[in-house]
Amino acid sequence: MDYSLTDDEGTILDTSEGRGPLSYIHGKGNIIPGLEDALEGKEEGDHVEAVVQPSEAYGERDEERVVSIPRDRFSGVDTIEPGMQFQAQVDGQTQILTVQEAGEENVTVDANHPLAGKTLKFEVEIREVREASEQEKAEGRVQDEEE
Repeated sequence: MDYSLTDDEGTILDTSEGRGPLSYIHGKGNIIPGLEDALEGKEEGDHVEAVVQPSEAYGERDEERVVSIPRDRFSGVDTIEPGMQFQAQVDGQTQILTVQEAGEENVTVDANHPLAGKTLKFEVEIREVREASEQEKAEGRVQDEEE
């Protein structure tokens, strides 16, 4: 599918333009639930406009996920500035941490997904619909054409 993702103000947050279409296996949870629901039963050539609420996307913002971490936990990073993002393993899952403040002793990070709390608007063109191969079903992801 080709897609464009905007927020409530119409700011483009993501697009497949210039990168080629996004492929996914429907029903495997590879895309946010609200978009997957909107694409249910669609066929090649269909145009879909979907407004996805935070509860069906990346969840509501949780201010308890904004925490202060000792600066020395960022070993090997010389410069830490607001807006920088880092990946961290939290409870066995990879999360994106966005720096809000960088002090001498501590760094305040936001562990909410960057799109948490946002209503998302998708405009989608379905380019192709096909049955997933047995390997794709087993792996839960679309195989690249070279694989």
